[in-house]
Amino acid sequence: MSKSVLMDVPTSVRATTTTGGGGGGGQTPSSSSSASERGGKDATVARQCLRAYFFVAVWMTISMAVILFNKWILAYSGFGYPVALTWWHMVFCTTVVTVLVRGFKITNRLKMTRKEYMRKVMPIGFFYAASLWLSNSAYLHLSVSFIQMTKALMPGLVYIVGICFRTEKLTVGVSFNMLIIAIGVAIAAYGELNFDTLGVAQQLSALVFEAVRLMLVQVLITRQGMSMNPLQSLYYVSPACAFFSRIS
Repeated sequence: MSKSVLMDVPTSVRATTTTGGGGGGGQTPSSSSSASERGGKDATVARQCLRAYFFVAVWMTISMAVILFNKWILAYSGFGYPVALTWWHMVFCTTVVTVLVRGFKITNRLKMTRKEYMRKVMPIGFFYAASLWLSNSAYLHLSVSFIQMTKALMPGLVYIVGICFRTEKLTVGVSFNMLIIAIGVAIAAYGELNFDTLGVAQQLSALVFEAVRLMLVQVLITRQGMSMNPLQSLYYVSPACAFFSRIS
């Protein structure tokens, strides 16, 4: 009797029962391949995250080293010439990036005429030079920790400059957030033991010039359909910055 019943069951049903029934732990080839694909994607995302964190850590370490080195040069080594330091900085950057771009062909040069360079890049170089000059001058009067705290004002200043350039819209929510940041910086300034009016004025002016520079990059470069990687940006902006640092 049992043999006749088994004979009446279709072949496809018997195959399904054999592979998926019983213990209930079988997997089809499609499910195993999808699981391996998910595992491969997770591994790729993990590698990308680790790489990003590594570069961020390197950038933060180099940035802190440069800040402390500038403070030592200007405040303790006896070389109290922030304009000269800015000029040498930009001359060094110009030399190195020119060798990398023209000599080693690390990246391509943009097709930019002299007129476009004067109209788009030179204003950015001016504000960049002014920002570096004033921020280096602030090291003569303020502590490194206080200077870093004042940089928290950058989002608010960029937002205000963006409203002036009509690239940002004035909203109550964003304005309230920027006000909270400004209050926090004001509290930090009030508690600063070595508060210096000239140094604070220089640092705040440097932040304003930097905010204008960032907005000019967006208006004159990005919105005009031109995209620059970091090396290209340094290749074109550094000579203009060195020029304005020299004539100042």
